[in-house]
Amino acid sequence: MDDIKQRLVQASDVCVKAFEKWSSDQKSSSVRETLQEAIHELRKVASRLEIELAISERDQNAAKPIPIPPHRAARGKGGNNDMGDDNIGNSASDDDGPAPQQKSSGGAMRRRLGSGSGPRKSGGGQD
Repeated sequence: MDDIKQRLVQASDVCVKAFEKWSSDQKSSSVRETLQEAIHELRKVASRLEIELAISERDQNAAKPIPIPPHRAARGKGGNNDMGDDNIGNSASDDDGPAPQQKSSGGAMRRRLGSGSGPRKSGGGQD
């Protein structure tokens, strides 16, 4: 963390100095480029700090159990295992048999050109 703090302070100082220089001479392309580089470095440090913050939050939240959603908690903690009801409509087919096929708008399946696995015709060349 000390490394990030040091980089943040240093990048901020460089950025402020580059900004002050640019404010007095906005037409100079080299001064503008220096400011852009300083801003870029400041963004990199800020990104690193954001990553460290996310890692810290993840570590803190990993210790907490995930709360049960209210709609699940309202069911109660009965002894019966009704997990089968939870998956209704989640699978492509039920235990009763295969899922019904949907008909296409043309009434027949259409074949894609060039995707067949059969022999290909030559374009008039020799056999």
